[in-house]
Amino acid sequence: MNRSFSSSQHNQSTPKVDYSSLGGTKKNLPDWKPESTISVTKPGKPDWKWGEGVKGKQEQSHVEIDPFEEGRPMFHNYTLLVSGIAPRPIGLVSTVSKEGKLNLAPFSYFQVVDHDPPVFVIGFSGRANRPKDTLRNLEETGECVLNIVSEDMIEAVNATSVDAPYGTSEWSLSGLTKSDSTTVKPPRVKESVMSIEGKLTEVVNYKTSRPSVGPHGSLAIIEATRFWVAENAIDEKRSHVDLNVLRPIGQLGGVSYARITDTFELPRTNWATAVEKSGSELLDVAKEEMIKSDGPKAKL
Repeated sequence: MNRSFSSSQHNQSTPKVDYSSLGGTKKNLPDWKPESTISVTKPGKPDWKWGEGVKGKQEQSHVEIDPFEEGRPMFHNYTLLVSGIAPRPIGLVSTVSKEGKLNLAPFSYFQVVDHDPPVFVIGFSGRANRPKDTLRNLEETGECVLNIVSEDMIEAVNATSVDAPYGTSEWSLSGLTKSDSTTVKPPRVKESVMSIEGKLTEVVNYKTSRPSVGPHGSLAIIEATRFWVAENAIDEKRSHVDLNVLRPIGQLGGVSYARITDTFELPRTNWATAVEKSGSELLDVAKEEMIKSDGPKAKL
């Protein structure tokens, strides 16, 4: 199924970014520090109480930004979003064209959105000259493998982002290893701690107000058909992946990435056991606000 909807203002194809000047100071940066284990710490505010909010930030001021403001370059929206919505997981997507040509490419507009059924999404920014090879292959064959990116893979994964001509395989350029899939034709990446075979269920196209331009961007919805997890990363129930083995990398703004060196745990709360039994004076206030509130007022 293929759906589309339109936006009436300021849609432009995504411009190419010249990152050649970035990362030029690598020799002046400290060396990578491998960590044997990921540390677990207390949360930042272990004594936080109901209604406390976030102290010291209530008075901070904000700048209002209209993404469709007259004269605002679309590229500013791109840099704003990738630097502000971070870190983002990276999906290394393996596809095959209808002619059988292999493709491998990384995406940070990528996420799992449900577990029953297991569903994932991949976002594709528009490109003026031709659609992304991954999207083209997905629409032609309806199959892919989503490979999760770990710390020790990032250089090889970054190599797959090269703007190679259509039909050129990034597998040999990256040196990553192909491994057979079970339910789909595209191979999975053997070096990935976790891989997901999947089939396309729908593509949603975002169209501009200018029909000649065509789709500006697309969202592919993928349903998983198989999971693959490294033996040393999966528990006996096959229900949990060891973070110390997975070592996921997150995408930040520009050409920056993040790694996980420590975590903290914060259990979810339950209304009946945590709020009502707390005897908090806020309980009556919260109920009163719920009764009186008729929702936020949108500024038109």
